[in-house]
Amino acid sequence: MIRLIGSRLVYTLPVLWLVVSVVFLLIHIVPGDPIQAMLGEGAASADVQAVRHAYGLDQPIGKQYLHYWNGVLHGRLGQSIRLNQDVGRVVRDRYPYTLRLTLAALVVALLLSIPAGVRSAQRRDHWDDRLLSVVSLFGLSFPNFALGPILILFFAIKLGLLPVSGAGTWEHLVLPALTLGGALAAILTRMVRTAMLEELSQDYIRTARAKGLSEGKVVYRHALRNAMIPVLTVVGLQFGSLLAGAIVTETIFSWPGIGRLTISAISNRDYFLVQGCILAIGLTYIAVNLLTDLLYAVVNPRIRQ
Repeated sequence: MIRLIGSRLVYTLPVLWLVVSVVFLLIHIVPGDPIQAMLGEGAASADVQAVRHAYGLDQPIGKQYLHYWNGVLHGRLGQSIRLNQDVGRVVRDRYPYTLRLTLAALVVALLLSIPAGVRSAQRRDHWDDRLLSVVSLFGLSFPNFALGPILILFFAIKLGLLPVSGAGTWEHLVLPALTLGGALAAILTRMVRTAMLEELSQDYIRTARAKGLSEGKVVYRHALRNAMIPVLTVVGLQFGSLLAGAIVTETIFSWPGIGRLTISAISNRDYFLVQGCILAIGLTYIAVNLLTDLLYAVVNPRIRQ
C-alpha cells in the first residue's frame, strides 16, 4: 500500500508542475497589457510602470517563474489590486465555502444515484427502470443555470421553505447542493445501473444466492462493492465538473465561494486574483484524482496486489 501511494504521488508531480506553470503563464498570454487593463486606459505611464515594478513584471520571465514557484510553496500568491489584500488569504477565506458546497453536492448525487441505479438494475425493463431512465435523461439535459432559478422560485419564493441566497446556516446549502448535484446524480445513476447489471450476471452472485444469502446482502455487500470501481472513476472525473459548475451555482445563489470570487476577479480584471482562484481549483482537482486512485485499492483488494 505504501508503494502504491508513493507511485501515485510520483505520477502527480508532473501534473502539478504543469498546472502551476500554466497558471503562471496566464498573466503573460492575456492579450494586451494586464497592468494597463487593471488600472484603466486613462492611467498614467508612470503609474503603470510603478505597478509593474511592484508586481515584479519588469523582471525576466525566468526570474518571475522562479519567484512565482517560491510564492506558491510558501503560500504567497501576490496582491489583489482591487481588494488590496493578499491573494492567498482571500482564496483561503473563500475556499472552505466552495469545498463545503462541492462535497454537499457530491453527497446529494451519491444518495440519489446509488439507490436509483441499484433499483433500476434489479428491475431491468420494468416500468420503474424506464421511469428512472427518463428522469436521469431529463437531469442530464437540464443545465445548472436553469435548474437553480426554478428551485428558488418553487422552494424559496412560493413555499418559503428555504432561503434564497447566502451561506449562514445549513438551510442555505440545500438549494445550491441540489442544483449542483442534480446533473451528477443523473450521470451516476446510469453508471451504477450499467455496472450493477454486469455484476449481477456474474457467477459469484449466483453462488451467493445459492448459499442462501439475502438479496440485500447479495446486492449491496457483494455486487455493489465491485460495481463501485467504475463509479469511483466517474466521480473523480466529475469532481472537476462540480468545481466548474460551482462558478455558475455560486453566482446564482450568492454563495461566497471561489467560483463567485473568480467571476468578480474576471469582471474587475484582477488577474492575480484570477491566478489564485484557478490555481486553487486545479490543485483540488489533482488531489481528488489522487484520492480516487487510492480509493480503488480500498474498494478492490486485487488492486493492492
